[in-house]
Amino acid sequence: MQDRAQTDFQFLAEHSADMICRVDLNQVLHYVSPSCLHTLGWTPEEMIGTRPEAFVPAEDIPHIKDAVARRETPGGENTTITIRMRTKAGPYAWMEINGHLVRDPATAEPVEVVLVMRNITDRKLREDWLLSQALTDGLTGLANRRAFDATLNKEWKRTLRGGTQMSLLMLDIDFFKQFNDQYGHQFGDDCLRAVATAITGAIRRDIDLVARYGGDEIAAILASTDAEGALIVAEKVRRAVFTLSIPHAGNPEAGGIVTVSIGVATALARHGGTMKMPESILMSADHALYKAKQQGRNRVSATLLMATQEDHQPASAS
Repeated sequence: MQDRAQTDFQFLAEHSADMICRVDLNQVLHYVSPSCLHTLGWTPEEMIGTRPEAFVPAEDIPHIKDAVARRETPGGENTTITIRMRTKAGPYAWMEINGHLVRDPATAEPVEVVLVMRNITDRKLREDWLLSQALTDGLTGLANRRAFDATLNKEWKRTLRGGTQMSLLMLDIDFFKQFNDQYGHQFGDDCLRAVATAITGAIRRDIDLVARYGGDEIAAILASTDAEGALIVAEKVRRAVFTLSIPHAGNPEAGGIVTVSIGVATALARHGGTMKMPESILMSADHALYKAKQQGRNRVSATLLMATQEDHQPASAS
Protein backbone atom coordinates (compact mmCIF):
# COMPACT_ATOMS: atom_id res chain seq x y z
CA MET A 1 0.00 0.00 0.00
CA GLN A 2 2.82 2.40 0.89
CA ASP A 3 4.60 1.60 -2.40
CA ARG A 4 1.36 2.33 -4.29
CA ALA A 5 0.98 5.66 -2.48
CA GLN A 6 4.59 6.54 -3.30
CA THR A 7 3.99 5.68 -6.97
CA ASP A 8 0.82 7.78 -7.07
CA PHE A 9 2.65 10.72 -5.50
CA GLN A 10 5.50 10.41 -8.00
CA PHE A 11 3.06 10.32 -10.93
CA LEU A 12 1.10 13.36 -9.73
CA ALA A 13 4.23 15.35 -8.87
CA GLU A 14 5.93 14.70 -12.18
CA HIS A 15 2.87 15.65 -14.23
CA SER A 16 1.74 18.66 -12.20
CA ALA A 17 2.13 22.20 -13.51
CA ASP A 18 2.76 23.24 -9.93
CA MET A 19 6.20 22.76 -8.43
CA ILE A 20 6.11 20.07 -5.72
CA CYS A 21 8.90 19.65 -3.19
CA ARG A 22 9.59 17.43 -0.21
CA VAL A 23 11.54 19.01 2.62
CA ASP A 24 13.03 17.14 5.56
CA LEU A 25 12.79 18.38 9.13
CA ASN A 26 16.11 20.20 8.70
CA GLN A 27 14.49 22.28 5.94
CA VAL A 28 16.58 20.61 3.20
CA LEU A 29 14.97 19.80 -0.15
CA HIS A 30 15.20 16.07 -0.90
CA TYR A 31 12.72 15.97 -3.78
CA VAL A 32 11.84 18.62 -6.37
CA SER A 33 9.42 17.94 -9.23
CA PRO A 34 10.49 18.49 -12.84
CA SER A 35 8.14 21.49 -13.19
CA CYS A 36 10.79 23.56 -11.36
CA LEU A 37 12.50 23.90 -14.74
CA HIS A 38 9.71 25.92 -16.36
CA THR A 39 8.68 27.57 -13.06
CA LEU A 40 12.08 28.87 -11.93
CA GLY A 41 14.54 27.70 -14.56
CA TRP A 42 16.44 25.41 -12.17
CA THR A 43 16.72 21.66 -12.68
CA PRO A 44 15.71 19.35 -9.81
CA GLU A 45 19.36 18.35 -9.39
CA GLU A 46 20.35 22.00 -8.85
CA MET A 47 17.79 22.43 -6.09
CA ILE A 48 17.93 19.09 -4.26
CA GLY A 49 20.22 19.22 -1.23
CA THR A 50 19.71 22.95 -0.72
CA ARG A 51 17.38 24.85 1.60
CA PRO A 52 14.53 26.93 0.16
CA GLU A 53 16.16 30.03 1.67
CA ALA A 54 18.94 29.70 -0.92
CA PHE A 55 16.48 30.98 -3.53
CA VAL A 56 14.69 33.60 -1.41
CA PRO A 57 15.72 37.27 -0.82
CA ALA A 58 16.74 38.10 2.73
CA GLU A 59 13.72 40.33 3.36
CA ASP A 60 11.33 37.43 2.65
CA ILE A 61 13.10 34.91 4.90
CA PRO A 62 11.02 35.94 7.98
CA HIS A 63 7.89 34.68 6.17
CA ILE A 64 9.47 31.23 5.91
CA LYS A 65 10.50 31.26 9.56
CA ASP A 66 7.01 32.30 10.57
CA ALA A 67 5.48 29.45 8.55
CA VAL A 68 7.87 26.95 10.20
CA ALA A 69 6.94 28.29 13.64
CA ARG A 70 3.20 28.03 12.85
CA ARG A 71 3.58 24.39 11.81
CA GLU A 72 4.88 23.61 15.29
CA THR A 73 1.71 24.92 16.93
CA PRO A 74 -1.53 22.93 17.32
CA GLY A 75 -3.63 23.16 14.16
CA GLY A 76 -0.79 24.73 12.19
CA GLU A 77 0.18 21.77 10.04
CA ASN A 78 -0.97 23.47 6.83
CA THR A 79 0.48 26.87 5.97
CA THR A 80 0.32 29.21 3.00
CA ILE A 81 2.77 32.02 2.31
CA THR A 82 3.57 34.29 -0.62
CA ILE A 83 7.25 35.05 -1.18
CA ARG A 84 9.70 35.75 -3.98
CA MET A 85 12.09 33.13 -5.31
CA ARG A 86 15.09 33.71 -7.52
CA THR A 87 14.89 32.33 -11.04
CA LYS A 88 17.95 31.00 -12.82
CA ALA A 89 17.63 33.85 -15.32
CA GLY A 90 18.09 36.35 -12.49
CA PRO A 91 14.82 38.10 -11.59
CA TYR A 92 12.54 36.99 -8.79
CA ALA A 93 9.20 35.24 -9.31
CA TRP A 94 6.32 35.61 -6.88
CA MET A 95 5.42 32.17 -5.53
CA GLU A 96 2.41 31.04 -3.52
CA ILE A 97 3.57 28.16 -1.34
CA ASN A 98 1.28 25.73 0.46
CA GLY A 99 3.03 23.57 3.02
CA HIS A 100 1.66 20.39 4.59
CA LEU A 101 3.32 18.61 7.49
CA VAL A 102 3.47 14.85 6.92
CA ARG A 103 3.40 12.55 9.95
CA ASP A 104 4.40 8.92 10.33
CA PRO A 105 1.09 6.97 10.27
CA ALA A 106 2.35 4.59 12.97
CA THR A 107 3.86 7.07 15.45
CA ALA A 108 2.22 10.38 14.41
CA GLU A 109 5.67 11.95 14.54
CA PRO A 110 6.51 14.59 11.89
CA VAL A 111 8.68 13.19 9.11
CA GLU A 112 8.71 15.82 6.35
CA VAL A 113 6.90 18.74 4.75
CA VAL A 114 5.38 18.68 1.28
CA LEU A 115 5.42 22.05 -0.49
CA VAL A 116 3.22 22.90 -3.45
CA MET A 117 4.53 26.03 -5.19
CA ARG A 118 2.69 28.06 -7.81
CA ASN A 119 4.07 30.97 -9.81
CA ILE A 120 1.65 33.89 -9.26
CA THR A 121 3.86 36.67 -10.64
CA ASP A 122 1.29 37.88 -13.18
CA ARG A 123 -1.48 37.90 -10.59
CA LYS A 124 0.71 39.71 -8.05
CA LEU A 125 1.68 42.38 -10.58
CA ARG A 126 -1.99 42.94 -11.41
CA GLU A 127 -2.87 43.18 -7.71
CA ASP A 128 -0.03 45.64 -7.07
CA TRP A 129 -1.14 47.75 -10.04
CA LEU A 130 -4.73 47.85 -8.80
CA LEU A 131 -3.55 48.79 -5.31
CA SER A 132 -1.35 51.56 -6.67
CA GLN A 133 -4.32 52.88 -8.66
CA ALA A 134 -6.45 52.92 -5.52
CA LEU A 135 -3.77 54.94 -3.72
CA THR A 136 -2.87 57.32 -6.56
CA ASP A 137 -4.41 60.65 -7.52
CA GLY A 138 -5.57 60.37 -11.11
CA LEU A 139 -4.75 63.96 -12.07
CA THR A 140 -1.27 64.51 -10.64
CA GLY A 141 0.07 60.98 -10.23
CA LEU A 142 0.83 61.76 -6.58
CA ALA A 143 -0.37 59.64 -3.69
CA ASN A 144 -3.99 60.37 -2.85
CA ARG A 145 -5.62 61.32 0.47
CA ARG A 146 -6.20 57.67 1.41
CA ALA A 147 -2.52 56.88 0.96
CA PHE A 148 -1.57 60.04 2.86
CA ASP A 149 -3.70 59.19 5.91
CA ALA A 150 -2.35 55.64 6.08
CA THR A 151 1.26 56.78 5.72
CA LEU A 152 0.91 59.56 8.27
CA ASN A 153 -0.37 57.11 10.89
CA LYS A 154 2.35 54.60 10.05
CA GLU A 155 5.13 57.20 10.13
CA TRP A 156 3.95 58.66 13.42
CA LYS A 157 3.90 55.21 15.05
CA ARG A 158 7.42 54.61 13.74
CA THR A 159 8.47 57.99 15.15
CA LEU A 160 6.97 57.03 18.51
CA ARG A 161 8.82 53.73 18.61
CA GLY A 162 12.12 55.43 17.91
CA GLY A 163 11.46 58.47 20.10
CA THR A 164 12.56 60.63 17.16
CA GLN A 165 10.87 63.29 15.05
CA MET A 166 9.12 63.80 11.73
CA SER A 167 7.99 66.75 9.66
CA LEU A 168 5.04 67.62 7.47
CA LEU A 169 4.77 70.17 4.66
CA MET A 170 1.40 71.59 3.62
CA LEU A 171 1.34 73.83 0.58
CA ASP A 172 -1.04 75.25 -1.97
CA ILE A 173 -0.76 77.33 -5.09
CA ASP A 174 -1.07 81.05 -4.49
CA PHE A 175 -4.29 82.57 -5.90
CA PHE A 176 -5.13 79.33 -7.68
CA LYS A 177 -8.83 80.21 -7.97
CA GLN A 178 -7.89 83.32 -9.91
CA PHE A 179 -5.63 81.18 -12.11
CA ASN A 180 -8.52 78.85 -12.96
CA ASP A 181 -10.89 81.76 -13.53
CA GLN A 182 -8.48 83.49 -15.92
CA TYR A 183 -6.94 80.57 -17.82
CA GLY A 184 -9.58 77.85 -17.49
CA HIS A 185 -9.69 74.54 -15.68
CA GLN A 186 -7.72 72.69 -18.36
CA PHE A 187 -4.76 75.00 -17.81
CA GLY A 188 -5.41 74.72 -14.08
CA ASP A 189 -5.02 70.95 -14.30
CA ASP A 190 -1.83 71.36 -16.35
CA CYS A 191 -0.52 73.75 -13.71
CA LEU A 192 -1.27 71.29 -10.91
CA ARG A 193 0.54 68.50 -12.76
CA ALA A 194 3.58 70.70 -13.37
CA VAL A 195 3.71 71.79 -9.73
CA ALA A 196 3.37 68.17 -8.57
CA THR A 197 6.27 67.14 -10.80
CA ALA A 198 8.42 69.99 -9.47
CA ILE A 199 7.69 68.99 -5.88
CA THR A 200 8.52 65.32 -6.40
CA GLY A 201 11.71 66.41 -8.13
CA ALA A 202 12.66 68.42 -5.05
CA ILE A 203 11.73 65.66 -2.57
CA ARG A 204 13.68 62.65 -3.79
CA ARG A 205 13.94 60.31 -0.80
CA ASP A 206 12.02 57.05 -1.11
CA ILE A 207 11.03 57.22 2.56
CA ASP A 208 9.10 60.48 2.05
CA LEU A 209 5.58 60.74 0.63
CA VAL A 210 4.12 63.52 -1.52
CA ALA A 211 0.33 63.45 -1.76
CA ARG A 212 -2.48 65.52 -3.18
CA TYR A 213 -4.31 66.46 -0.01
CA GLY A 214 -7.28 68.08 -1.73
CA GLY A 215 -7.92 70.65 -4.47
CA ASP A 216 -4.64 72.48 -5.06
CA GLU A 217 -3.32 71.55 -1.61
CA ILE A 218 -0.35 69.18 -1.55
CA ALA A 219 1.22 67.57 1.51
CA ALA A 220 4.59 65.94 2.03
CA ILE A 221 5.48 63.61 4.90
CA LEU A 222 9.19 63.85 5.70
CA ALA A 223 10.33 60.83 7.69
CA SER A 224 13.01 61.25 10.38
CA THR A 225 13.37 64.94 9.53
CA ASP A 226 14.00 67.68 12.08
CA ALA A 227 12.83 71.28 11.86
CA GLU A 228 16.00 72.54 10.22
CA GLY A 229 15.96 69.79 7.60
CA ALA A 230 12.27 70.37 6.89
CA LEU A 231 12.85 74.08 6.30
CA ILE A 232 15.61 73.27 3.83
CA VAL A 233 13.32 70.90 1.93
CA ALA A 234 10.43 73.38 1.99
CA GLU A 235 12.58 76.17 0.58
CA LYS A 236 13.86 73.81 -2.10
CA VAL A 237 10.25 73.01 -3.04
CA ARG A 238 9.29 76.69 -3.12
CA ARG A 239 12.21 77.50 -5.42
CA ALA A 240 11.44 74.52 -7.68
CA VAL A 241 7.90 75.79 -8.29
CA PHE A 242 9.05 79.39 -8.69
CA THR A 243 11.62 78.29 -11.28
CA LEU A 244 8.86 76.80 -13.44
CA SER A 245 7.92 80.42 -14.30
CA ILE A 246 4.34 79.48 -15.19
CA PRO A 247 2.54 82.73 -16.10
CA HIS A 248 -0.05 83.84 -13.54
CA ALA A 249 -1.33 87.38 -14.04
CA GLY A 250 -3.40 87.05 -10.87
CA ASN A 251 -0.24 86.84 -8.75
CA PRO A 252 1.45 90.21 -9.41
CA GLU A 253 3.26 90.29 -6.04
CA ALA A 254 5.42 87.37 -7.22
CA GLY A 255 6.15 88.85 -10.65
CA GLY A 256 3.14 87.33 -12.40
CA ILE A 257 4.15 83.67 -12.15
CA VAL A 258 2.85 80.66 -10.23
CA THR A 259 4.15 80.34 -6.68
CA VAL A 260 3.32 78.30 -3.60
CA SER A 261 2.99 79.03 0.09
CA ILE A 262 4.27 76.34 2.44
CA GLY A 263 3.52 75.52 6.06
CA VAL A 264 5.99 73.30 7.92
CA ALA A 265 5.33 71.41 11.17
CA THR A 266 7.84 69.24 12.99
CA ALA A 267 6.79 66.87 15.77
CA LEU A 268 9.11 65.45 18.40
CA ALA A 269 8.12 62.29 20.24
CA ARG A 270 9.02 63.01 23.86
CA HIS A 271 7.71 61.93 27.25
CA GLY A 272 5.72 64.70 28.88
CA GLY A 273 4.41 66.28 25.66
CA THR A 274 0.80 67.33 25.49
CA MET A 275 -0.10 67.37 21.79
CA LYS A 276 -2.38 64.73 20.29
CA MET A 277 -0.91 63.13 17.20
CA PRO A 278 -1.08 62.92 14.29
CA GLU A 279 -4.02 65.37 14.22
CA SER A 280 -1.86 68.05 15.80
CA ILE A 281 0.83 67.97 13.15
CA LEU A 282 -1.86 68.42 10.49
CA MET A 283 -3.35 71.36 12.34
CA SER A 284 0.07 72.89 12.97
CA ALA A 285 1.16 72.58 9.34
CA ASP A 286 -2.15 74.06 8.20
CA HIS A 287 -1.76 76.95 10.67
CA ALA A 288 1.80 77.57 9.43
CA LEU A 289 0.48 77.58 5.85
CA TYR A 290 -2.10 80.20 6.83
CA LYS A 291 0.69 82.32 8.35
CA ALA A 292 2.75 82.05 5.17
CA LYS A 293 -0.21 83.38 3.19
CA GLN A 294 -0.84 86.20 5.63
CA GLN A 295 2.82 87.21 5.49
CA GLY A 296 2.64 87.72 1.72
CA ARG A 297 2.62 84.26 0.09
CA ASN A 298 5.46 82.67 -1.91
CA ARG A 299 7.18 81.87 1.38
CA VAL A 300 7.71 79.23 4.06
CA SER A 301 6.40 79.37 7.61
CA ALA A 302 7.20 76.77 10.27
CA THR A 303 6.13 75.58 13.70
CA LEU A 304 7.48 73.03 16.17
CA LEU A 305 5.40 70.87 18.50
CA MET A 306 6.12 68.22 21.08
CA ALA A 307 3.95 65.13 21.46
CA THR A 308 3.82 62.51 24.16
CA GLN A 309 5.00 59.03 23.21
CA GLU A 310 1.65 57.66 24.40
CA ASP A 311 -0.29 59.61 21.76
CA HIS A 312 -1.00 57.71 18.57
CA GLN A 313 -4.58 58.48 17.61
CA PRO A 314 -5.67 57.94 13.97
CA ALA A 315 -5.60 60.88 11.61
CA SER A 316 -8.95 62.51 10.98
CA ALA A 317 -10.48 62.14 7.54
CA SER A 318 -11.52 65.07 5.43
